[in-house]
Formats: sequence, structure tokens, C-alpha cells
Amino acid sequence: MRVLVVEDDLFMAQVIDMGLRREAMAVDVAHDGAAALAMAAVHDYDAVVLDRDLPVVHGDEVCRRLVAQGLECRILMLTAAGRLGDKVRGLSLGADDYLAKPFDFPELVARLRALYRRGPYAHPPVLAFADLVYDTHRRHVLRAGTGIQLTPKELAVLELLMRADGGTLSPETLLDKAWGADTDPLTNAVRLVVHTLRRKLGDPPLIRTAVGAGYYLAAG
Repeated sequence: MRVLVVEDDLFMAQVIDMGLRREAMAVDVAHDGAAALAMAAVHDYDAVVLDRDLPVVHGDEVCRRLVAQGLECRILMLTAAGRLGDKVRGLSLGADDYLAKPFDFPELVARLRALYRRGPYAHPPVLAFADLVYDTHRRHVLRAGTGIQLTPKELAVLELLMRADGGTLSPETLLDKAWGADTDPLTNAVRLVVHTLRRKLGDPPLIRTAVGAGYYLAAG
């Protein structure tokens, strides 16, 4: 799941960024509305955490433009204004959810995951492939009933492969969805994560390589 966090408070933006990354999400950060619109025009986000009181371009206008462009990302408005009228206006502009500051971080994560499930494609919270089961909410991975400890980045790559259901994902797609905009496109991070993920998942191997195309899951 790739998320754009739009927050002009640098400390708050950093806290949300670090917290979501620990939840196995890829995160990009913008500190004003104009930067947010520019990034959303280039990258394919699953969700946008949008502060309402933004400099340069107000959060309300950012929301309106994102909706008008027909982007498939879900929008969660995040603001210090918790009055009913503010919530109604945010939702009327096209926001999918609204969370007032201060908030409990687990609630933010839960709301983002709920929005992801209600996206344009079905995203069930528990994924299964062969004898592999991944509960994306609890971040528990089981193979043949045995628990496997994975890093957030390994979890992100595994989720993408499991949701592809046997389809091949290119290294570029994995990099875009699991790492974020600030990652060197020439990095070998995808190959290294796939290598360690294969090892941790054990035998028989489930992750296969399509030479020149990418990676996919296959059983047997």
C-alpha cells in the first residue's frame, strides 16, 4: 500500500511517515498543497492522508482537484478542526474519511486499511496462497501453520505478490509500490528483499523469477 502524507507540520509529518513505514506501507511526504498535487500527478497512490490547513494550495482545493482528476486514491482528511460542519465540508468535497487531531495512531492505520479494502479493487485483509497465509492487519505470516518473522519491507513485497495471485510484477512496480518516490531507481533493493523473502519462506520455494520480467508466486 502506497500512501501520500500531506502535512505542513514537519514533526507531525515525520511521525506519521515513520509510523506508517513500520506498518509495511510505502510513504511519500509533501509539505504543501502544490507539492501534493504535483506528486499525485506522477505517482499512483492507494491513499492520501491530507491535512486541511495547507500552505500554497489549501487542503480543500487539493481534495477537490484530486477527485476531479478521477484518481483512484482514497482521501483521508486529517485536521485540527473536529466540528461537524468541517467534517461535512471535507466529505462533500470528495474525501472518503475524516480524522480530527489529536488522534490515536492505531486508528489512523485502521482507517487507512479500511479505505484500502474499499478501493477500486478488492483487498481482503487475509491473503492465502498455497500453504502461505498473511493477515495484513495483524502482520502475521504463517506457512504450513508455522509463524514467520518478516521486516516491514518484506511484508510489503509479500503482500504485493500475494495480491497479484500468480501474476508477474516487475521490479519497477515493486519498487514503486513498496519503497516510494525518494528511492534510487537503479537500486538493487528489490532483488535483495526478494532473496531474503525466499529464504525466510522456506521450501518448496513459492517466489519464482520470470527472466527479464519480474517475480511471481507459484506452488508446486
